[in-house]
Amino acid sequence: MAAITAAMVKELRERTGLGMMECKKALVEADGSVEAAIEELRKSSGLKAAKKAGRTAAEGVSLIKVSDDNTVAFILEVNSETDFVARDDNFMNFANDVLNVAFEKGETDVAKLMEGDLESKREALVQKIGENITVRRVVKVEGPVVGGYVHSNSKIASVVALTAGDAEIARDVAMHVAAVNPRIGKPEDMPAEELEKEKEIIKAQPDMEGKPAEIVEKMMGGRIKKFLAENSLVEQPFVKNPDQTVGQLIKAAGGDLVGFVRLEVGEGIEKEVVDFAAEVAAAAGTGKA
Repeated sequence: MAAITAAMVKELRERTGLGMMECKKALVEADGSVEAAIEELRKSSGLKAAKKAGRTAAEGVSLIKVSDDNTVAFILEVNSETDFVARDDNFMNFANDVLNVAFEKGETDVAKLMEGDLESKREALVQKIGENITVRRVVKVEGPVVGGYVHSNSKIASVVALTAGDAEIARDVAMHVAAVNPRIGKPEDMPAEELEKEKEIIKAQPDMEGKPAEIVEKMMGGRIKKFLAENSLVEQPFVKNPDQTVGQLIKAAGGDLVGFVRLEVGEGIEKEVVDFAAEVAAAAGTGKA
């Protein structure tokens, strides 16, 4: 009898969307063969054709939910394999269910959040739609004034917290965050290692060659200041009024930036590149040798 490993159970779950115990039982009966287990599950549970191993869920939606008093917000990313499924009502209903439960429970740990009913709903949806669906991340944002923005295609969502002001200002700043994607909130927030890396890049630029050290330092100071301004939320020109920085907008409302979160669907996920023409040619038997 082959040993049933956690990795085998994980693969079978990802490819079928079925529960852990059902997958483990199927693997035991199939003597550890994932393919044989899939074949038996298709016979016994009405399972549709299982997904290929390694198919990536990098499409989906990012959503937000803000409390009535605008002091708490939850921001969520749920993934599917294709954009077509991400626009399906069943998928959107599931994503909103997850968001509402996270908000009600105050839960940001995805594994804990998905225990029980939500995981059952996810598995049922995988079976119905035939794609891998994953809840990737949930983030809670708190502050005296919180506002959020979701881009019209639900691919980008952002939440901003301020020390004072109103929800409309916070929402406007969140819209800016969604559009411009600042790396940090304030210049002093830039990680030291990134600052050092930028300095090395500036030093290596052609116009720095042969100049006295004091001139290099002076030029570098100006370019670092520009680099920080371009990447800091509060220093960026506000998208609705480029004559005013985001920091000036917040200050005019009597507040200061606490922080922000921006989620873009699929960011950081390595997507599989598929040559559909080659696939069709191969399937038709016309692919070149």
